[in-house]
Amino acid sequence: MAAPVMTSIARGTEPLLLPAGLPAPDHVPADRVLDLRFAMGYVPNDLADPYVFAQRLRAPGVPRLLWYPYPFTTFTCGAWTVSHYEDIQRVYEDNECFSAVGVAQFQVLAGETFPSLPLGSDPPDHGRYRRFLTPFFTPKALNDMIPYIRSVVTEMIDGVADEGTVDIAYDFGRIYPVRIFLNLMKLPFSMFEQFLAWEWEILHSGDPRRVGTAVAQVLAYLRGFIAEKQKNPDDGVASYIANGVIDGRPLTDDERIGMTWFLWLGGLDTVASTISQMFRRLAMDPTLQQRLRAHPELINTAVEEFLRTQPLVNSHRQAKKDFEWHGVTVKKGDWVICLNSAGNFDDKQFACPHQFDPARPVNRHYTFAGGIHACLGAHLARRELRVLLEEFLRRVPPFRVAPGADTTVTPGLLSIRNLPLVWDGAVQS
Repeated sequence: MAAPVMTSIARGTEPLLLPAGLPAPDHVPADRVLDLRFAMGYVPNDLADPYVFAQRLRAPGVPRLLWYPYPFTTFTCGAWTVSHYEDIQRVYEDNECFSAVGVAQFQVLAGETFPSLPLGSDPPDHGRYRRFLTPFFTPKALNDMIPYIRSVVTEMIDGVADEGTVDIAYDFGRIYPVRIFLNLMKLPFSMFEQFLAWEWEILHSGDPRRVGTAVAQVLAYLRGFIAEKQKNPDDGVASYIANGVIDGRPLTDDERIGMTWFLWLGGLDTVASTISQMFRRLAMDPTLQQRLRAHPELINTAVEEFLRTQPLVNSHRQAKKDFEWHGVTVKKGDWVICLNSAGNFDDKQFACPHQFDPARPVNRHYTFAGGIHACLGAHLARRELRVLLEEFLRRVPPFRVAPGADTTVTPGLLSIRNLPLVWDGAVQS
């Protein structure tokens, strides 16, 4: 690739262009190595569209496979990256070349060897684990949860009705989806703050020792909870797993903790971050806010557009064999990161991709990944976001960001820690 093209990618978000000689595997051409932190969700900004930088990766002349040389988890370093929609689709759907085994294996840092299930398994095992959990995530099961979801939203809005302000990130987004998740699992709400403290250490501290310590504490708690549910079962997901049977045999201890742990890990953070960014956009765009108030029938498609334009996680898979792709050799064992932060804005898939269109008719984004490993809880998340948006826009007057508040976003899972909103007038009953 010509130097001017690489320079144009890097301009404005230094340091992006890597100096010669930084380590990369021998099979990686030097001109494919690039600091991609600007597209990975690690670089904060205060733009109305926090993900706009990733569009540089689709500029003419930019290779479709680039090598990211830095750690992308607390225990994995160096990976190929794909930024075009059709390449991301291949990684998610080509199970002959790409594996999810080893994904989300934070437990390795605590000396554990069990897989995170069902994500960290491949066919045919993956299908068995996913089918086992599916009864709790069918449309009927999720629709049956809506009255409870709505009651939580209503109660929380009532709690700020007389204040004229709310920190939508910390006091609302951080709490609301976790209450839904704890009820689904029948985990005690008394553990709420401890769970979030552990989750913060695991996903956001960036320190392997702290991650390992927090994981060990979580697993000790969850194993005790599983044992309790084996003695005293209830109708929650955790109890279902604790006493579960697949193909006529009881689940093994590794399968029980693998499923319980992975649901715990996935149930505490992503919806909270999505809520923070969703309300940031609405507070900064009164025209969009008014349009959704006037046309609540757009809320379902608007939620999909919020999801598309706020991809929180860039998922990764591991190559199962050597193969040639886009002019380079991908070796068995290489990791490949799907930059959903770029693919969700691919203009070959989405017309005017950086324009927020609440009525966008076709919206096959990869915010929830894709293929057989697509997020099991995606439809629950959608319902949580829809109900919240319906009730908040129906009851709370037009809102805006509090004067002087910091609207900086880290455009990934870290997202926004605090976002105070204010409004004038009374909250509707």
